[in-house]
Amino acid sequence: MYAWIWRKLPFGLWGKLTGSLALVTLVGALLWYVVFPWATPLLPFDDVQVGTGTEQGGPAQQDPNVVPGDDPQLGPEELPYNEHTNNPEPTAS
Repeated sequence: MYAWIWRKLPFGLWGKLTGSLALVTLVGALLWYVVFPWATPLLPFDDVQVGTGTEQGGPAQQDPNVVPGDDPQLGPEELPYNEHTNNPEPTAS
């Protein structure tokens, strides 16, 4: 197929290279602006259900008494990591 397209493009080597670049750009723009926006609603990328990992297939059931971000083992104000380890104090050299 690509050899057939190369043979059908007019003008010498530079014309064929320019025509090939134009065809690739045209096909890419057609895919980007027409085909992908049309196909996006048909694809299941936004069909996400997050659960606890213990259920076998049904939708996740949330406990209405649990506040998101509160870890019962840490308490509401404690962070589960040390916020100073990635920002060490400067040392004199």
